[in-house]
Formats: sequence, structure tokens, C-alpha cells
Amino acid sequence: MTSAIPAKPANPTRNPDREPGVATRDTPRKKPTQHYSDRARAERKLGWILAGPAFVVMLLVTAYPILQAIYESLFQFRLTAPDEREFIGLGNYAVILTDPVWWSDLWTTVLITVITVAVELVLGFALALVMHKAIKSFRGILRTAILVPYGIITVVSAFAWFYAFDINSGYVNNWFSWLPGIDENLNWFAQTGTALFVIMASEIWKTTPFISLLLLAGLAQVPDELSEAAKVDGATWWEQMRKVIIPNMKAAIMVAVLFRALDAFRIFDNVFIMTNGAYGTEVLSLLAYRQSISRLEIGLGSAVSVLLFLCVLIICFIAIKLFKVDLAGSQGGK
Repeated sequence: MTSAIPAKPANPTRNPDREPGVATRDTPRKKPTQHYSDRARAERKLGWILAGPAFVVMLLVTAYPILQAIYESLFQFRLTAPDEREFIGLGNYAVILTDPVWWSDLWTTVLITVITVAVELVLGFALALVMHKAIKSFRGILRTAILVPYGIITVVSAFAWFYAFDINSGYVNNWFSWLPGIDENLNWFAQTGTALFVIMASEIWKTTPFISLLLLAGLAQVPDELSEAAKVDGATWWEQMRKVIIPNMKAAIMVAVLFRALDAFRIFDNVFIMTNGAYGTEVLSLLAYRQSISRLEIGLGSAVSVLLFLCVLIICFIAIKLFKVDLAGSQGGK
């Protein structure tokens, strides 16, 4: 005959679900709080004092044109007939978004932006490494030589590249006639592929120093102790780049890519001077110029400008979400 007495618990007063310090499913979790030191608060206050006036002025200067463009885009308005202004709401946007010209120009703009920024990021990083590792006595001369193209006005640079590749005045065909596909009768600006190549090459030559300058600032922020420790552990050069240097330059890379992407997406001078948008090289900025300046269609031109502005905002959003860099998280005192 077995006993029916239930087994006695080891400690009837001990309830693991009620022990202090033990989180359970029923225990509400406290949200982490951020505490700012006095130094961090003072730095934030000083930052607002120094940057606040410039921020307010920039906001006032940029807000009016944006609001004016949004307002004008709601009207069918031609500058030669100001009395025939007609409110059509989103009609201009419907006309633009259903026109294949808009999508063709958008594709051309995106193609130029992606290729130029990608190439400039690689070349700029290589130049930044060269400037960072150069002998101290040659650093000034080397950095000056690398940054010279960026100091040239964009219009001057575009004309220089145009005259170099032009079939009448250019010297590129004569110099590189030994390469396959290049001869004295090659008209670089008479077909889409070669015209886009020259446009993108001129853009890369002009703005790669800008990216290299930003990445050089990022390289200067990487502690040398981390690279030395990686070398001691037997890491190769590529492993040092991938696991030590590039992760610590994430903020600088994001700033460089974002700034250049926004600038490349608004490209105008090179295309206007070299091809004027012919042979499938028209971009969105040139489309807005044609509608507003050439055809005097203020309503349609404003709508194109607003859509271009929205595309720029989308690029900013994608870049911030892609890199996931918290620039404020690196402040001291937090």
C-alpha cells in the first residue's frame, strides 16, 4: 500500500516568480533612461547657440523657395500669359508622372548618381589612404595636388572635358586612337553610351577629391592602437580594413556618400554644356530647366522641381536607414 501524502516542497515560502531582482513575464520592464552629464548638457547648449542662428537663416532662405514651388505647381501657369492662371490641383503631377520623359530622365539621373558615387567612393578611399600614409614632409604638396580638381569651377571643368572629347577641337581621339573602338571620327557626344561616359568621367574627376577629403577626416579618427593590435593578432591588410578601419569610419563614409549622392542627383552643368540633354542624356534638373526657363511653363517646372526635391528626401532617408549611424551617440559625457 503506497502513501497518498504529497511530497513536501523544499521551501514552501520561496516563489521564484516573486523573487526580487528576477525578471519574469509578468514583471513590466523599465525603459532604459539616458542620463546626460553637466558637460554633455553644456556642449549641447553651446552647439545650439553656435549653430542655431545659421540654422534659422538657412531655414528661412530655403523654406520660401520650396513653399513657392509647391504653390506654383498647383496651377496651370505660363509666364507669357500671367492672367490665365488656373488652379488644377495635382494635375501637373499627373501629367509628369504619366509622361515617359520623366521616367527616362529619372533613370538617367539614377544611373549617373549610382555609378559616379560608387566609383568616387573607391577612388576617394584610395586617395585618402595615400594622403594619410604619406610622409609628413610631402603631405601638404600631395593633398594640394589631389584637391586641385575640386577647386575648379564646375562650368570650367565641363567645358574643358567637352573640348577634350569634341570631334572638332578634341585631342582624345588622336591620343587614344590605338585603343579598340576609338578613331579620329568618333563623336563622343552623338550617342548615349559614350556621351554618358564622358559626363560621368568629368563628374568623377571633379568631385572625387571631395570624398577623399571627408574620408581622410574619418581615417584621422581611427585610433592607431586598433590597427597595431590587429597586426599583432596576425590580421592581413584586408582584414584590418574590413574589421577595424572601415567600421570605425562608418560615420564619415555615410556623410561622404550622402553629400555626393545628393549633389550627383542634381547634376546639371556637365549635361547642359556637353549634350544639352540630347541622345538620351537629359536629367531631372535639365528637365525642370526646360519647363521653367525654356518653355516658361512655371506650373509644370515647379512640379518637376518639387518631385526632384522629394527624390532628394528619399535619398536622405535611404542613406540614414542603410548606414544606421547615430552621430549623437558618440558624444562624450553620455
